[in-house]
This record gives sequence, C-alpha cells and structure tokens, in this order.
Amino acid sequence: MQGIVDRFEGEYVIIEIDGVNQDVPRDQVACGVKEGDAVELVDKVWVTNPKLTEERRQSIQKLMDDVWED
Repeated sequence: MQGIVDRFEGEYVIIEIDGVNQDVPRDQVACGVKEGDAVELVDKVWVTNPKLTEERRQSIQKLMDDVWED
C-alpha cells in the first residue's frame, strides 16, 4: 500500500491513500517522514519511498516551471 503524507496533526499523520485522507497514529510512521513524502506500508510501519518521493518532487517542479515560464 502506498500514500502521500499530507500533514501532521497532533498524534496523527494524515496520509492520502487512493485519494482518501486517513489518520494514521504517529507510532505507525517511521521517524524522518516529512510532509509531501511518498510512503509505503512495510511491516505495519509507513516508511518513505525515496524513489517515488524524488519522482513526485521532480514532477511538481516541472509543473511549477511550466506555469511560471515566460
């Protein structure tokens, strides 16, 4: 299962999974996970997927560059 970290709220991490936000207890999310990271569920813990996170970052940067291009 994969998702995107939307935000942190108190004792929960809000992860978008298949277009739906889910509240996940912080103790089920690995240390170092940040907002915007692509994450995947590994052994009942959400961990960052560095490859997907970087692909997502590059895609968003390209969209921003296209919008702000003169």
